[in-house]
Amino acid sequence: MVCSAALLLLLATTLPPLGSPVAQASQPRQSQAGGESGSGQLLDLLDQENGARESALVSVYVHLDLSDKTWPSELSRTLTLPAASASSSPRPLLTGLRLTTECKVSHEGNFYCACLSGYQWNTSICLHYPPCQSPHNHQPCGCLVFSHPEPGYCQLLPPGSPVTCLPAVPGILNLNSQLQLPGDTLSLTLRLSQEATDLSWFLRHPGSPSPILLQPGTQVSVTSSHGQAALSVSNMSHHWAGEYMSCFEAQGFNWNLYEVVRVPLKATDVARFPYQLSISCATSPGFQLSCCIPSTNLAYTAAWRPGEGSKASSFNESGFQCFVLAVQRCPMADTTYTCDLQSPGLAPLRVPISITIIQDGDITCPEDASVLTWNVTKAGHMAQAPCPESKRGIVRRLCGADGVWGPVHSSCTDARLLALFTRAKLLQTGQGSPAEEVPQILAQLPGQAAEASSPSDLLTLLSTMKHLADVVAKARIQLDRSALKNLLIATDKVLDMDTRSLWTLAQARKPWAGSTLLLAVENLACSLCPQDHPFAFSLPNVLLQSQLFGPTFPADYSISFPTRPPLQAQIPRHSLAPLARNGTEISITSLVLRKLDHLLPSNYGQGLGDSIYATPGLVLVISIMAGDRALSQGEVIMDFGNTNGSPHCVFWDHSLFQGRGGWSKEGCQAQAASTSPTAQCLCQHLTAFSVLMSPHTVPEEPALALLTQVGLGASILALLVCLGVYRLVWRVVVRNKVSYFRHAALLNMVFCLLAADTCFLGAPFLPPGPQSPLCLAAAFLCHFLYLATFFWMLAQALVLAHQLLFVFHQLPKHRVLPLMVLLGYLCPLGLAGVTLGLYLPQGQYLREGECWLDGKGGALYTFVGPVLAIVGVNGLVLAMAMLKLLRPSLSEGPPAEKRQALLGVLKALLILTPIFGLTWGLGLATLLEEVSTVPHYIFTILNTLQGVFILLFGCLMDRKVQEALRKRFCRAQAPNSTISLATSEGYILEHSKGGSDTAR
Repeated sequence: MVCSAALLLLLATTLPPLGSPVAQASQPRQSQAGGESGSGQLLDLLDQENGARESALVSVYVHLDLSDKTWPSELSRTLTLPAASASSSPRPLLTGLRLTTECKVSHEGNFYCACLSGYQWNTSICLHYPPCQSPHNHQPCGCLVFSHPEPGYCQLLPPGSPVTCLPAVPGILNLNSQLQLPGDTLSLTLRLSQEATDLSWFLRHPGSPSPILLQPGTQVSVTSSHGQAALSVSNMSHHWAGEYMSCFEAQGFNWNLYEVVRVPLKATDVARFPYQLSISCATSPGFQLSCCIPSTNLAYTAAWRPGEGSKASSFNESGFQCFVLAVQRCPMADTTYTCDLQSPGLAPLRVPISITIIQDGDITCPEDASVLTWNVTKAGHMAQAPCPESKRGIVRRLCGADGVWGPVHSSCTDARLLALFTRAKLLQTGQGSPAEEVPQILAQLPGQAAEASSPSDLLTLLSTMKHLADVVAKARIQLDRSALKNLLIATDKVLDMDTRSLWTLAQARKPWAGSTLLLAVENLACSLCPQDHPFAFSLPNVLLQSQLFGPTFPADYSISFPTRPPLQAQIPRHSLAPLARNGTEISITSLVLRKLDHLLPSNYGQGLGDSIYATPGLVLVISIMAGDRALSQGEVIMDFGNTNGSPHCVFWDHSLFQGRGGWSKEGCQAQAASTSPTAQCLCQHLTAFSVLMSPHTVPEEPALALLTQVGLGASILALLVCLGVYRLVWRVVVRNKVSYFRHAALLNMVFCLLAADTCFLGAPFLPPGPQSPLCLAAAFLCHFLYLATFFWMLAQALVLAHQLLFVFHQLPKHRVLPLMVLLGYLCPLGLAGVTLGLYLPQGQYLREGECWLDGKGGALYTFVGPVLAIVGVNGLVLAMAMLKLLRPSLSEGPPAEKRQALLGVLKALLILTPIFGLTWGLGLATLLEEVSTVPHYIFTILNTLQGVFILLFGCLMDRKVQEALRKRFCRAQAPNSTISLATSEGYILEHSKGGSDTAR
């Protein structure tokens, strides 16, 4: 061996065992020798150590100083010593001399030493000396740097088979298949014969000099047990093709085992341009087609069909291999060209490109070169244009059926930003080291945010931030100040992007884009290293303050931001005190984001409905970290300054609306500030907060609530009295079918209304919220029972309408009564059940703080709609009854009869209006936004007292009921001594019959 820069050489001599082929290895001993005198000293040393003629394998350190910078050829041959005489001491036989280490000396005096074949540095030496250069091939122990040549030498690897003379590797790497199809699951298993430590998995992509660390992620799973380790990669694609390495330490050495995995491409991996083309052969006799594939460890060739009259070529560009077909003769008819991508041993991958020939008389869109050049295109076809050189994607424009160009749709994305996105996405799947790569990606985000010029750039940037946030949360890594500053700078630039040209178009594709930004920044901002606290950073759209607390806390944690309006937040001491009991350091991060609330989708959760709200332009994010654990509970008091309208304290709940996020009031409430006229928000959890102001509100009236309770109480008592009366007179009042139908409907109505009023009156005493089963049950029962009351009103009105229209047609009791039961109970039960199943999962079933249907969502309208429809039908029946009473009497009879008819009409109106529930029509006025409290009072009085009205006009004013009660309690009086009002229905029916007889 030639030492090009020094006169030094490190070597070791190995003495094969004498006698038995199995030798016991002794510990290496080191000595130094100059020139050829080293051999004599070595033999003397061996005499001292092997006086008993035992078999031994000895490795000894020898230092040779070669003055003429040449390696003597004699040292490369097997050295045989003279046989020992009988009188001399027994000597071992030195049969060979092997080189172990090659060193080169630099001009600075450092020794760069590398191991030769069959030898390797011991692990302890690897840990104490730096490598010669960056270990791109993940062999950090291949070459080491020493300041002097004495520390050590490369050692012989454990011996293996005596036939092959290869070292015994303490492990076997098994692969389920070297060819993995897209979507398959890769399985690598390492079976160890020796105890191993520091096991790691790596992947080297084709053409990449450095391997990538593999860690558990969304696609990578790593398991380890005694004597075995396994790596699993799900949903394989070309991103996972390459050389897999299992690196571990065993027997004092570092070992690397390799397996090469190939993954074929799939159709979606191929970028074709164009994917369809309409062309006029008269103006464009030739055209060009291309299909590009990403670089992979499989060799692909392309064959174009048809290929006559065309010229094929290929080129490589920035990680892609492109195959081009230059068609020189335009085909006469529509043709589909196919790019057949072939790799040995694999089925061909066929990519079609459709060519449509424009014929004479076809409707076309004219050539347009306003921004991009759009050639003449046939109506109904999509034209495509390539993106600029630094971008990836395609620009599309539809030619309408009338020959008019449509809008331009671009998916062009900056190539560098796409590379960052791919890197972050693969980092989340399990490729790479998060602690190293996340700060590197964050360092490039501000520049990419400044250069973003399209909606695709914005969406890709937001997706990159989201992937980074997921990686940081899963790996629980911490960011330094520099990385966090880069994140905040990028966020500030994103919030400052033009709303009309970027955000509006991006939200048209993904309405939840703002929610994605909030979630990413919220998770990343609280990941600051403890040693970098306290930290404050301020930008036009982003303000952050972070503090670290030990076991002791201040009286209250308070923070203020110089925003307009000014923003203040406070966390009481009693909310922080439980966190300090275990001595964990607590970090509190407060982040204000301007403009973000205007970029979030207008999704409103339970209790907010779909009203239009104004926002202060601020979103406050407060997070508390106990070590590496994020806390979600904690009392926070916030003051967002002066607000116009009625404030709603809300937070952004990322779980609402199928994970797209929405504003929610749960756990937050507004309260009057003690030191300022502004309204404060009190929330019992930690997340992103803001305030919604509704310009239209109904003021809370304590008198209205009291009136409701009193009215319901009176109605319940009246309905109980009504049931008692029916208990006494039932057999007397139902002697004919008409009376039976009427009183049966009225009795069921009384039962339903009594149960509904009782449930509604007791609901305020139950714990509110969708997590309370009692509250949910009360809301469902109130909904069902009130609907049942109205459906029984409808049943009663339909029976009356039938008797008015078909006077001499008798209804069969055995048919009508089951139909009334189905209408009165089954229909409202179905409506109530559908409402519960539809709106409860969306968080829009219960009203905020109450056990009743949500007044802002669609749940309330499933009650209001049927009620108003029934009220409308009952109103028509009442109008029909009035016409029956007025028409014959007022047109034909004398004045006395007219007055009697008018009295009958007034009596029918007085009785049927509460029975038919017509007073609920006033509910329309209460549903309007800008309305005074007067309709609310009228509605409350009339409808909470409905039970009283039913008792008076539906029960006690009935002539048969009066006669039955008089017979039961006033037997001594004559039957004709009491003057009573006839029941309205009896009067109407009798009058109808009389009118009919007169007409005949």
